Amino acid sequence: MKLQLAIDLEDIDGAIKLIDKTKDYVDVFEYGTPLVINFGLEGLQKIRKAFPDITLLADLKIMDVAPYEVAQAYKYGADITTILAQAEDQSIKDAIKGAREAKKEILVDMIAVRDIEKRTKEVDQMGADYVCTHTGYDTQDLGETPFETFHKMKSNTTKTKTAVAGGIKIDTADQIIEENPDLLIVGGGIATVDDPAAAAKTIKDKMIAAGKVNE
Repeated sequence: MKLQLAIDLEDIDGAIKLIDKTKDYVDVFEYGTPLVINFGLEGLQKIRKAFPDITLLADLKIMDVAPYEVAQAYKYGADITTILAQAEDQSIKDAIKGAREAKKEILVDMIAVRDIEKRTKEVDQMGADYVCTHTGYDTQDLGETPFETFHKMKSNTTKTKTAVAGGIKIDTADQIIEENPDLLIVGGGIATVDDPAAAAKTIKDKMIAAGKVNE
């Protein structure tokens, strides 16, 4: 299991400071969709220049023109980029092909997918690196969590690594760690607390204590 930090509510200088504070505990840093919207891929490039050795995910949430968009993400410094499971099968296949050619990775985001079992099985056969259950920000206030959907998704994968995102914090991390995702994605539970480094360390320590850390 690896820990990913989703960075959404910062400017580029703030993102760089947050990465510097938490890099000893975080395995993957996510250049979140709000950063993509506000600062474009040039912001990603600045972060890559500041941290040449970290693993960077660009959360583009691609729906169309997949070959071009994945190529641009990788060009500007991403190691992983995201495409929505709601996209056409051909778009997902093209994104995977582009990732293979670039020797990078693709995460397929299941946000807003209603038939989790069916779409997971379909994506699993396409050859993506990760498939991710994701409780969106707008539905978290309605009480939705990623735990039930993650269990459904994980039980329908045979070869694709799994990821989980959506409102995970220190006090809820244990529950999802027990489900053993390959990638545990935390945003505000680290990024918006008073001591992000301490929060990241606490969650990483929980993963280590559970014996579920990939080096």
